[in-house]
Amino acid sequence: MRALFDKVSYRSSVIVTKSYSTSFSLGIMLLDKTLRQHVYAIYGFVRFADEIVDTFHEHDKAHLLNDFKNQTHDAISRGISLNPILNSFQKTVNKFQIDRDLIDTFLKSMEMDLNPIEAYSREEYEEYILGSAEVVGLMCLKVFCYGDQEQYEALSHEAMKLGSAFQKINFLRDLNADYYDLGRVYFPNIDMKTFDDSVKAEIEADIEKDFKLGYEGILKLPKKARFGVYIAYVYYYSLFQKIRALPADAILEQRVRIANRNKYGLLLSSYFKHSFNLL
Repeated sequence: MRALFDKVSYRSSVIVTKSYSTSFSLGIMLLDKTLRQHVYAIYGFVRFADEIVDTFHEHDKAHLLNDFKNQTHDAISRGISLNPILNSFQKTVNKFQIDRDLIDTFLKSMEMDLNPIEAYSREEYEEYILGSAEVVGLMCLKVFCYGDQEQYEALSHEAMKLGSAFQKINFLRDLNADYYDLGRVYFPNIDMKTFDDSVKAEIEADIEKDFKLGYEGILKLPKKARFGVYIAYVYYYSLFQKIRALPADAILEQRVRIANRNKYGLLLSSYFKHSFNLL
C-alpha cells in the first residue's frame, strides 16, 4: 500500500503543476518518462511555498512558511510525509541526493517575500534570484543528470542562468501586479515613478545574457532531458520577445501572455528542429 500512497503523492504534484503552469507542464511532458514525476515533485514543492507568501494574506504567512519548512526537513529525514506534495518531494530529494542547502536557499528567498520592500539593492536582488530560481534549476539538474555528479557540476552554471532568465522574465511580466498588489519591486534600484524604455532595455540586456548561457547549457543536457527543457526555453524566450517589443508603459498596464494556441505552434516547430538536430 505504500507504493499506492507514493503514486497518489506524485499524482498530486502533477495536478499542482498542470493547474498553475501550462508552459512547464508541456515541457515536463516532453522529458523522458523516467524524469517526469521527479520534476513535477520539485515544481509542486516550489509552487506551494510560493503560494504561502503570495496568496494567504488573511493568515500568519510567517508561521505557515516556517511550518512548511519544518515539515519539509522532517519529511526528508523520515522518508515520508502525510502531505502528498512533501512526500513526493522527499522521495525525489532522497533518490537524487539533492543538497539540503539548495532547499534552504530557496526557502530563504520565500522568507524575503514576507516583508516586501519597494526596491531591492543589487545584493538583495542577486540573493533572491539565487534562492528563488537558480537553485531550483540546480534541483532539476540533479534529476536530469541522474546521478552523474561530474556532469551536474559541469552544467551547474548554465542551469542557474537559465533559471535566472525565467525568473527575471516573470518579474518583468508581473511588474505591475508585484508593485501595486504585493508591494514588491524585485529589480534593483528601480523607481517605479521613473520606469521607462531605457530602464526596461537595461533589464532586457541582462536577461538576454542569461538566456544565451542557458541555451548553451541546454545543448549539453542528456538526451532524456534536452527537448523538455528546450521547450520551456522556447516558451519563455517567446514571452521575452513579446515583452521586449512593447513600450515600458504597456507592461505596466497589462500582463503579457503567450496564447495556448501559439504555444502549440511553438511546440511543433521546436519538435521539427529537435528531430533534425537543428537546435
